[in-house]
Amino acid sequence: MVGSFKPAVTKRINQSRNTPGAPVWQRNYYERVIRGERELDGIRRYIVDNPAKWAEDENHPSRV
Repeated sequence: MVGSFKPAVTKRINQSRNTPGAPVWQRNYYERVIRGERELDGIRRYIVDNPAKWAEDENHPSRV
């Protein structure tokens, strides 16, 4: 499912931005099946806390 989802989403995003062929997904990104409540809680915590760390991230657009 993900194998067809990402290319379709990339195409739509690039059509709406008028940026054909531009990368959309972060390099080294991978999908994972969440296997329990504990893992899900950790992922939720990461999502909530991550924006505060974005300025220091090596993949921040100002550093690419």
